[in-house]
Amino acid sequence: MNEGVDIAGNNARRHRRLAFGLASVALFMVGRSFAAVPLYRVFCQVTGFAGTTQRARSGADRVLDRVVTIRFDANVAKDLGWSFRPLEHTLDVNLGETKLAFYKAHNPTKRRLTGTATFNVTPEIAGGYFNKIECFCFTEQTLEPGQSVDMPVSFFIDPEIVNDPDAGRLDQITLSYTFFSVERDDKDIAQETKKQAGQAKGT
Repeated sequence: MNEGVDIAGNNARRHRRLAFGLASVALFMVGRSFAAVPLYRVFCQVTGFAGTTQRARSGADRVLDRVVTIRFDANVAKDLGWSFRPLEHTLDVNLGETKLAFYKAHNPTKRRLTGTATFNVTPEIAGGYFNKIECFCFTEQTLEPGQSVDMPVSFFIDPEIVNDPDAGRLDQITLSYTFFSVERDDKDIAQETKKQAGQAKGT
């Protein structure tokens, strides 16, 4: 009788340990999934991976005669309800030259809406040389009902790009933004940004 009780007790303890272990693994995986997005963003910003642009505090220390054409692309997720477009579709810039471009956003709805912009450049190899000094994409943007606003981005192309055997041959770079509602999940934003980047690359 006691032997049967001992066996049952041992089985119960094993089941509790197994349940605890499975719960710990689940919590670990959830934690990793939440950490993955910000860590991935930091990695992209440091390396230029996936066409992620760099952030600079000041302009380049030299300007070259080499000219590159910058194309501006704009997208808005369906859940935000804004209109969003570049004021200029292309701009010729010298390598190392600081330029200022503007996008226009408009909230045609009757609600106050806040959005955040993701960004990348194509070809992706240019991401490590595309530097932003100031950009509306660094902070959330809130538009009142019916409000329109011009959004500036100050940038330059690092002259060091000429020393890259692949990126140094580029004569055109596309800067693409996608605005999302701040209520969107980070994973959804990352997936849709990747989709928009592919569409921009194909144009």
